[in-house]
Amino acid sequence: MTQATLSTPAARPLARLRDPAWYQEYGVYLAVAVVLLFNALFTEHFMTADNLRTQLVQVAPIVIVALGMALVIGTEGVDLSVGSTMAVAAALLPLYLGYGLVPALVMALLAGALVGAVNGTLVSLVGLQPIVATLALFVGGRGLALVMADGQLKQIVNPDLLSLGTGSFLGIPLVVLIAAVLAVAVAFLVQRTTFGRQVVAIGGNRSAASLAGLPVRRVLIGVYMLCGVLAALAGILATARLTASDPSSLGTLMELSAITAVVVGGTPLNGGSIRVLGTVAGALLMQLLRATLVKHDLPDSTAQIAQAAIIIAAVYVARERRSR
Repeated sequence: MTQATLSTPAARPLARLRDPAWYQEYGVYLAVAVVLLFNALFTEHFMTADNLRTQLVQVAPIVIVALGMALVIGTEGVDLSVGSTMAVAAALLPLYLGYGLVPALVMALLAGALVGAVNGTLVSLVGLQPIVATLALFVGGRGLALVMADGQLKQIVNPDLLSLGTGSFLGIPLVVLIAAVLAVAVAFLVQRTTFGRQVVAIGGNRSAASLAGLPVRRVLIGVYMLCGVLAALAGILATARLTASDPSSLGTLMELSAITAVVVGGTPLNGGSIRVLGTVAGALLMQLLRATLVKHDLPDSTAQIAQAAIIIAAVYVARERRSR
């Protein structure tokens, strides 16, 4: 095929389909559409309002954590401690609910900020690799949560807190609304603020950003603190929805779900770019895929294999795009 043929309007769509950049940019949205179309045709009762509402409620905490993870990965980092941060926040709630809802929420969110500050300090000041720095709190954070909870599941009876997990506004679950508002806020932060541009610049080339006078250390600490706060908020909402604080299991493997959503959504692991809408779509894709397999009576292990295949495909597309 000649160059002239490739440049014709009819050939351009085919050329785009062979371009890895197109798949990294739009592939996740196409995948969501394909999964929804499949379920509309072959899965009974999947496209009902009640089921779609359930899927959105279940994916909301993952979206919230993934938004923070996207910021961290945008700096060429990673945070493995988000699941443990959720557990710490959940463990603190019963301890402070006696003083009122607001103090309990503040303490849980401050704990998330503290975890993030420790991670950011280890990465930016001490110079540890992000995977090593956050691995310490991945292990230690859950242990701390279990100590605070005496290793026990504790029921939550505070009606105001429970309403965060089960309430709705104009028929839309509060957890979904919170996730949507946060997605818009993070998108604005990345695209319209100086801090967001600094995050992307640091992820693209940390040395160059430092030479240009950007506050690299302060930005990195801020990013990890934001990630910690978002993880703590997800832990609060998950606890409210479950009506119990269970640090032993809450947030387990959440770091993998968040990383998957970010990578599948098109944010490169080597930093320098953050795709907020893609991250939301990536989380939704994983949730829909898991629900689809469950509806067809396939074991959860099958969903894990499918998730692994999607991750490999996303990383391969990103690598091919960089190599061109």
